[in-house]
Amino acid sequence: MRNPFKREKRQTLEEILIQGGLLTSTVSKAQALNIPALSACVELISTTVASLPIKLYQEEKTSATKPLEDPRTDLLNGDTQDTMDGFQFKRALIEDYLIHGGGYAFINRSRNAVKSLHYVDTNVVAIDVGADPIYKKANIQVNGEMFREFQFIKMLRKSRNGVTGTGILKENNVMLSVAYNSMIYEETMVKSGGNKRGFLKSQGRLSKEAMDELKLGWKNLYGNSTENVMVLNNGLDFAEASQTSVELQLSEHKKANSAQICQLFLVPPNILSGDAKEEEYNNWIKVCILPILAAFETALNKDLLLPSEKEKFYFAFDTTELTKADIEKRFSAYDIAVKGGFMQIDEVRYKENLVPLNLNWLKLGLQDVLYFPDSEEIYTPNTNKLAKMGEEIQTEASLPNVPNGGVANEKGISNNAGSSKESGNPEDPNKRK
Repeated sequence: MRNPFKREKRQTLEEILIQGGLLTSTVSKAQALNIPALSACVELISTTVASLPIKLYQEEKTSATKPLEDPRTDLLNGDTQDTMDGFQFKRALIEDYLIHGGGYAFINRSRNAVKSLHYVDTNVVAIDVGADPIYKKANIQVNGEMFREFQFIKMLRKSRNGVTGTGILKENNVMLSVAYNSMIYEETMVKSGGNKRGFLKSQGRLSKEAMDELKLGWKNLYGNSTENVMVLNNGLDFAEASQTSVELQLSEHKKANSAQICQLFLVPPNILSGDAKEEEYNNWIKVCILPILAAFETALNKDLLLPSEKEKFYFAFDTTELTKADIEKRFSAYDIAVKGGFMQIDEVRYKENLVPLNLNWLKLGLQDVLYFPDSEEIYTPNTNKLAKMGEEIQTEASLPNVPNGGVANEKGISNNAGSSKESGNPEDPNKRK
C-alpha cells in the first residue's frame, strides 16, 4: 500500500541526461586540462609570465630607479623557502588565476620581515566573506584554520570583493563541457572500432538462451577488437541509433571548439601552432600578457609591501626579454618623442628604469614660434623677438633671459651688458683716441 505521507523523489531532466551519459554536469579542472587547446593556452600564458623576473623599485623621479636589493625579490624569483622555486610559484598562481579565478600564497612573516612564501592550492582554501557590502571584511580558511586576508597574496580575476574571483572554468563551463564531451564521444568511437550504436528488432519472442547468446555476441562486438563479425539469426534485424564521426562533422567541431577556447584566453591560434608573425605576437603581449602582469604587480604591491612602503616602493616585472623583439620600435618612438620636444631624455630613461643623467632641458628648433597661452605672448627664437598678440614688440625688461649672460633686445642678442648699443659688439678701448 502506498504511503500517502511519503513524498516521491522525481528526477530532473538534467539528472536523467547525466545518468544516461548524454551530459556532463560540471567540468572539473582535471577534465578541462584534458582539452588540448585549453591546456596549451594555460601552459603558454603561465610559463610566459613565470619566466619574467620581478624587481623592486623606488618611486622617486629625481633619484636612481635601478632595481633595489630586497629579500622579497629573491623569494619571488629564486628560492621561496618552500618546496617550490620562484618559477613554479608564479606559474601555479597564474594557472589558478586563469582556471579558478584566484591564486593564493601565504606570506610567512617574522615581524615586518618576509621569511618565506607558500603557494596554497585553491582546493583547500575556503573564503569567509562578511555581510557588509561597503566595508568589506573577509577571512581565509586553509584546512579549517582561520587566517586574515592580508596574510595572503591574492591573485584574482574579475573579483567583486577582493578575496574571490571568477575563472574560465566557472564562467564558460558549458562551452568547456561541449569540448570535453566531444572528446569523450570520440574516445568511445575509437574504443568501439567506429561501430554505430543501435538496437535489434525481432519478429518473434526470443528464448532466454537465445537472448543470453545475443547479448554475449553484442558485448564482444563492441567490447574488443577480436570479434568483428556478428551473425543475426532469421527474424532479427539491426537498426542504427547513432551517427558516425564523419556524419557528425566531429573534426570540424573540434577545430571550432579549439578556436573558441583560444578566444577565451585571448590567444591567437597561430601562436599555438608557431605560425604567428611578429606583429601578431606583439599584439598578443599587449592584449593578453600585460594585463595579467599588471594584476600580479598590483597584488604584490597590496599584500607584500608594508603600509609605510606603499608610497615610495613598487614591484614590477622586467619585461626586457619579453619585448626584446620589439625594442627597435620602442626606441624609435622614444626618439620621436625627444626630437618632438614633449619628452626629456631622463623621462625616457625613467620609463626604462635606468639611472637619470640629470639633463633637464628640451631641444627646440629655431624654426618654431613659441606661444604662451597664459600671457598671450609670442616668442620667435630665430630672431629673438617677444611680442604680444596684437601689440608692438616688448621692451628688454620683459624679454626672456638668454644663455651665457646675454641680453635680448629689439636688434638681437648682445653678449654682455657692456656692449655697444649701436653695433651690438664690445667697444675697443684702443679706438678712443
